[in-house]
Amino acid sequence: MSVNEDGILKDVELKLFSELMKNSRRSDRELAKVIGVSQPTVTRARQRLEKEGYIRQYTLIPNFGKLGYKIMAITFVKVGKTITPEEREKARGLAQGILKKGPYEIVMGERGIGLDYDGVFMSYHKSYSDYARLKEWFRRFEFLEVCKTESFLVDLEDPIRYRPLDFTPLAYHIMTNKEE
Repeated sequence: MSVNEDGILKDVELKLFSELMKNSRRSDRELAKVIGVSQPTVTRARQRLEKEGYIRQYTLIPNFGKLGYKIMAITFVKVGKTITPEEREKARGLAQGILKKGPYEIVMGERGIGLDYDGVFMSYHKSYSDYARLKEWFRRFEFLEVCKTESFLVDLEDPIRYRPLDFTPLAYHIMTNKEE
């Protein structure tokens, strides 16, 4: 991959990456016109971005409300005990195995720090009852001793929306930072 001395993608790759974040359905020919390079250049750059892990997958962002989901939840999880690096690795493996089997409404789960919590999950639910079942599910992680959870709930039926999930602003930010 073409990277500069700071490990940042070069101009063509950054432009391609940004354009794909805005709309990944466009053909290489259309992307080439927008970026100002040849179609084979775009195809090679896209393949390199995929091969080197810059692009993990192509997907869409649905209108979850139209699909019957009423709630988006961001749930913070606090683990009750300090675990060793070995226990943490075992717990990570167990959690990954459990999450592959469901619950499928969880779209993101990550370990982190902040607000006195150890992890955060993002999920979508068709009802408050579905959400309540997920919160109870978190408490079943005996190997982690989940002692506390807090959630921020978004009503997907609320007509007032500020900025629903969209990667276009981040695509513009990537290009803006490149130019600085």
